Amino acid sequence: MLTRAQRLTSSRGFSRTVRHGRRAGSRTMVLHLVAVADQDDQAVPAQVGFVVSKAVGGAVVRNQVKRRLRHLARERHASLPGSAVLVVRALPAAATASYAELGADLDRALDRLLGRSSTVSSPAPLTAADPGDPAVPAVLGDPVDPAGGRSA
Repeated sequence: MLTRAQRLTSSRGFSRTVRHGRRAGSRTMVLHLVAVADQDDQAVPAQVGFVVSKAVGGAVVRNQVKRRLRHLARERHASLPGSAVLVVRALPAAATASYAELGADLDRALDRLLGRSSTVSSPAPLTAADPGDPAVPAVLGDPVDPAGGRSA
């Protein structure tokens, strides 16, 4: 569970983060992140808040989504920059998403917000066929001549 200092509870903090923070979205959630400048010498931990509206579902579904997101955020809290404020807004698709899907969406959106490279690996290049064979589709970045084959 997130400690009290790690939870965002003030409406002012939510509105400031949503209005002025950076945003990254996925199918199941939208993340808002703002880095807060430290006012004093004390280290302020990163804070996380959650918004799960009635559009997601009834009370039972909303609480289930909130519990899943809270647990996922707790696991990733250490990767947030110090004194950052993160708001996780669940979308209606979060109600039917599995725990693994929510985790993957959270990771992808956090990677975009924090400027890290995506954790999803790119597909392996085609190497089994003859590179001059026009039946083999061109891989992105490979030059293609107008005749339909790859240029060497």
